[in-house]
Amino acid sequence: MNSDIVSFASLAPAYPELVLAVASLVLLLVGAIINKERVIGITYAAIVLLLGLAVYVAITPSEGILFNGVFIADGFTRYMKTLVLGASAFALMLSLPHAEENGTHKYEYAVLALLSTLGMCTMVSANDLMTLYLGIELQSLAVYVLAAIKRDSGRATEAGLKYFVLGALSSGMLLYGASLIYGFTGNTNLQLIVAAIAIEGRSIGLIFGIVFLLAGVAFKLSAVPFHMWTPDVYEGAPTPVTAFLATAPKVAAMALLIRLVMDALQPVTGDWQQIIIFLSIASMVLAAFAAIGQRSIKRLVAYSSIGHVGFALVGLSSGTAVGVEGVAIYMAIYVTMTVGLFAFVLSVRTDAGPVETIDGLAGLSRERPFAAAIMAILMFSLIGLPPLAGFFAKWHVFLAAVEAQLFVLAVIGVLASAVSAFYYLRVVKVMYFDDPVARFEKVPGELTAIMAISGFLLVTYYFTVGGPLASVAHAAAGSLL
Repeated sequence: MNSDIVSFASLAPAYPELVLAVASLVLLLVGAIINKERVIGITYAAIVLLLGLAVYVAITPSEGILFNGVFIADGFTRYMKTLVLGASAFALMLSLPHAEENGTHKYEYAVLALLSTLGMCTMVSANDLMTLYLGIELQSLAVYVLAAIKRDSGRATEAGLKYFVLGALSSGMLLYGASLIYGFTGNTNLQLIVAAIAIEGRSIGLIFGIVFLLAGVAFKLSAVPFHMWTPDVYEGAPTPVTAFLATAPKVAAMALLIRLVMDALQPVTGDWQQIIIFLSIASMVLAAFAAIGQRSIKRLVAYSSIGHVGFALVGLSSGTAVGVEGVAIYMAIYVTMTVGLFAFVLSVRTDAGPVETIDGLAGLSRERPFAAAIMAILMFSLIGLPPLAGFFAKWHVFLAAVEAQLFVLAVIGVLASAVSAFYYLRVVKVMYFDDPVARFEKVPGELTAIMAISGFLLVTYYFTVGGPLASVAHAAAGSLL
């Protein structure tokens, strides 16, 4: 009996994943048994569970390597899992208003979101190429279904199918890269891979494997040139699903990428750095110019997210602890901005339904001044204007690039930010200076609260959470390296 207790206690670093797995199955059974009109309670239960796990992970310093070395928990995984769990919880909160219209009132929605979050947490703690693939597929398969959950919508069905087809292609690339790395190092465990590379050195086959592996991960990040699915899927999927796609999976994929390059591929830093720098520049530049002609709000957000992935990769390109710290801070601020942005998108409605175009926001400041003010704060923060949080996010990643003497990369990033200011400021101009074209409905209380929290954190970042966040990110980067 005592050995059983010790054995269960030794699984403490994996408690969040175990709880998510069990809770997903329990909620699936409950949803299938209870009355259909009551299944929205499943979503509330999932939100409470995710927030509770986020708090648990944040305050419980459980570390260790489990399951024969394929699962790792340290300060870095704690930081990233807290972001993943919190982002998933807030994305589920965004699905509560107008749930039937968006198709998110079904109990399957919350269950799939939990299963996807389980995959993301597995990605963050992956210490083996097999665990890495398992986490990615669990996260992806659930999201494919979420994108098409509004079954009576042709756009949603198309978005889910397109995401599935292209996702299958990226999975094949990732598996091919993993098989090459295994073939040339003889190992799938990340610690053993780094040891094998250090002893045997680099080879052409290994470099090919790294390229394909990073290409597969870049697809999950929607980094250019693996971004082709992002605008169409973001626009076609129900807006709460788009909010989910744009937040938690990005954090998990970035954490996985950091673990790969800074841990397993550390001896060949010069090789993977070139790939990351290319992905960063391509993402920043393409997003900056492609978003200029967009009229759909969700397509604009899609290109914005592509651009911000590029900015985050600027920090990772440095290959230093300062760069990892910068990326960790950037992802936390990115999630805060994106959650607030989608709360705004879901809150803006007229008698004809939700507003989907930028021109439809005309005159919003006159009828809904609070929502317009929060959106203006979000736009200024996404540009990176001081003293908002977005400025400090870019400051940290650009500082890491400059310290690593990647001056050209930093300059390109600054210029891309300047170009992006055009389409962000256009939204503010339409809200405040154009004449109204319709009457706007009242904003739901849940969305107002989320917008208020996001706006408050962005405005007061330097004076409130900035210092503590930097300290936690510094400790997380230190535990990884």
